[in-house]
Amino acid sequence: MLAAVLGFCALSPAGAEAPTVEGSSIRVEGNRRIDAEAVRAYFHPTPDGHYDAETLDAALKALLATGLFDEVKIGLAGRGVIVQVTEAKVLGRVAFEGNRKIKDSDLSATVQSKARGSLQRATVQADVGRILEAYRHIGRDDVSIVPETIDRGNDRVDLIFRIAEGGKTTVRQINFVGNRAFGRRQLAAVINTSASNLLSFLTHSDVYDPDRIANDRERLRLYYRNHGYADANVADSHVEYDPALHGFAVTFAIDEGEAYRFGNIDIECNVPGLDASALRSRLFARTGAEFDGSAIEKSTEALAIEMAKLGYPFAHALPRTARDPLTHRIDVTFVINQGSRSYVERIDIRGNGRTRDYVIRREFDIAEGDAFNQTLVDRAERRLKNLNYFRSVKISTRPGSSSDRVVLDVEAVDQPTGNFFVSGGYSTTDGWLGEVKLGDRNFYGTGTALEGKFSYGQYARGVDLSVSEPHFLGSRATGGAELFARQGFASSYQSYGSDVYGANLTLGTPISEQTGVQWRYSIYNQDVTLSPLASGATVSLPIQQAALAGPAWVSAVGTTTTYSTLDNSKSPTSGINSQLRQDLAGLGGDVRFLRTTEDVRYYHALNNGLVGMVRAQGGYVTGWGGQQAPLLNSFFGGPSMVRGFAPNGFGPRDVTAGSTMDNVGGSMYWATTAELQSGIPGIPDEYGLKASAFVDAGSVFRYTGPTTFGAQPVKVANANILRSSVGVGLSWASPFGALTVNYAVPVTKAAYDVTQPFSFGVSPF
Repeated sequence: MLAAVLGFCALSPAGAEAPTVEGSSIRVEGNRRIDAEAVRAYFHPTPDGHYDAETLDAALKALLATGLFDEVKIGLAGRGVIVQVTEAKVLGRVAFEGNRKIKDSDLSATVQSKARGSLQRATVQADVGRILEAYRHIGRDDVSIVPETIDRGNDRVDLIFRIAEGGKTTVRQINFVGNRAFGRRQLAAVINTSASNLLSFLTHSDVYDPDRIANDRERLRLYYRNHGYADANVADSHVEYDPALHGFAVTFAIDEGEAYRFGNIDIECNVPGLDASALRSRLFARTGAEFDGSAIEKSTEALAIEMAKLGYPFAHALPRTARDPLTHRIDVTFVINQGSRSYVERIDIRGNGRTRDYVIRREFDIAEGDAFNQTLVDRAERRLKNLNYFRSVKISTRPGSSSDRVVLDVEAVDQPTGNFFVSGGYSTTDGWLGEVKLGDRNFYGTGTALEGKFSYGQYARGVDLSVSEPHFLGSRATGGAELFARQGFASSYQSYGSDVYGANLTLGTPISEQTGVQWRYSIYNQDVTLSPLASGATVSLPIQQAALAGPAWVSAVGTTTTYSTLDNSKSPTSGINSQLRQDLAGLGGDVRFLRTTEDVRYYHALNNGLVGMVRAQGGYVTGWGGQQAPLLNSFFGGPSMVRGFAPNGFGPRDVTAGSTMDNVGGSMYWATTAELQSGIPGIPDEYGLKASAFVDAGSVFRYTGPTTFGAQPVKVANANILRSSVGVGLSWASPFGALTVNYAVPVTKAAYDVTQPFSFGVSPF
């Protein structure tokens, strides 16, 4: 089979000047598929009915621009025009050969040459560039592409892109120079690019992508700007291929500048009738606080939204800053002016081959026909980037059909959003375990997140299916549903098991940038199960009583209020995270109780890459309506509160002679932690390993169950005794979740507590 490399030519009229002719005759020659009248339609005579050099040249260019012709000649015959055309060949098939790293379907969506279309040299050359760009985004720069055609006769050809993929080009080393305020590990957590490691095949963050590097420069600049360094600049990102490393070394050059705090914060209003005092409550910037560029942006957005509500949609706020280098203060004045009266004519969206248009449009606070506001457009671009559905997002503007109309062009390039993980290991709580997790955070481009988790362990097994819609019923609330079933078995830590299955319905509502509330309804069935005891001991009477009561339905409503100022949700170095959770059971079902828990964590960056963390947590549960809180809904002390103790290792315990000495749960608990976190010297940050040293303290107490069962008394050790420990830990931010191993030595404890120096476990991000 013969293949010819592509080649085209197009000829213009022989003479630069053409005499004026009458339009009485335009003869078309050489056309076979294209009707002659379709060709004549591109010729437009002058008002007096003639064709001069300008009109003939315009017709020539228009015909070539259609892409339907390889060659066009325009000549004269007496007082008429002769048009000789050579029609472009028709594409029968567009195929790809040699590609292994990118599927045919993905490449087909990338190129613009399509089957049954015409073969155009410019389009094919552009398609080569598009394919190269697709490979560049997966870390392959050494790619060669040769487009070839195979003649099928009757002016039909097949177009073949022959691809030599070459090797993968990855980032092997990342360096920062000029950084004094923040350590390398803090800055490495800010950027998306990471050096190659054992798990790079899962994250692909080691791919060398110039666009990603440019984005990382901006992320670093914003990080400094949001932490007091208003003049910080990432002047350069030097990328060099290092043969010794067999990859790229990336160096970010940082000019930090000086640290500033906010000085005077003021509003200057130049819009008649608009009361500036009504807007002050919308400001996020505060006098005396550390300078924060994001607070200025949030203030500008909040002012724009508030002014639109007050009937001033064209008004806009421009922050004006004044630095005082002596006091290291920055005064900020928000100057409000009346903007030009422009409207959004259209929002044109391109590049989203998978994500639906409405998913993109709903991130805008403005729609077609609304007043144009650049602040709200910038906010929409930031929201789209934060969705993590797209490889890149860019919103630009261009003039509309009139001087007061603006067209918004949204370029959003999709990226893969599905995940599939298989993991296995050992947990000191669940024993040997395996887990399969699969899902998609942008299911079929709808923005809906689906996830399924299946776990099988030595002491615990379960299945969890969930769906989440981030714009429930067209609002900014997040709706979700979950079906779950979990089974626990007796172990060396407890002589009983449990069966729980049910469903949760949730609705999350944002209150502010830092605060959100999740409302939920839960209905589930729970049951205490007993297993034969090989030791001959008698199961604790409170446990027997719970098992004899049989399965019970719990119908509960609840809320979780979250407040977070963390700089990074996975690896925080500064900020606060607080979570208050409340559940009220008894709206139907078999049991009645009120359960409240609070968990607060504070992170602060120290010198030399160290991070300090302080944590406080506590909870209370009580029955109501004459009922006691069920055993399975009580609190049990373990390593999640004070490390160095076994699961169910401390708290109220049945110490009756001859019993299994089970922990029977308390109605109150408190715990606190002071921890110092650090990277590990000699181990690259990209591996996600951290070491820690900690001090834990806490207690679970106040058993509220019965102490006699018939004529049999039960002795419950129920004192509020301080449990504390000191220890060290190691954590790994793996793609499967945060894996942790700790070694802790109890300092204070009760005589009946069960200790466990080593603990190992995994928790999702």
